[in-house]
Amino acid sequence: MTDCIFCRIIRGEIPSQRVFENEAFVAFRDIHPAAPVHVLLVPKRHVPDLLSLRDDPEGASLMGALADV
Repeated sequence: MTDCIFCRIIRGEIPSQRVFENEAFVAFRDIHPAAPVHVLLVPKRHVPDLLSLRDDPEGASLMGALADV
């Protein structure tokens, strides 16, 4: 699935206020913040949910890269 809202934001089809980007992740401000600073950090690769990473050989490296951000 590549038409989810996060994939569309990453591709630039939906505008966002990006505050960080590297080869694996994009961070952007939430359009309906629940706090004064509310930033979403999402992987550039489509991940349907965290449990799907458990069965993915590259899932551990993606989660490790998240810890380095």
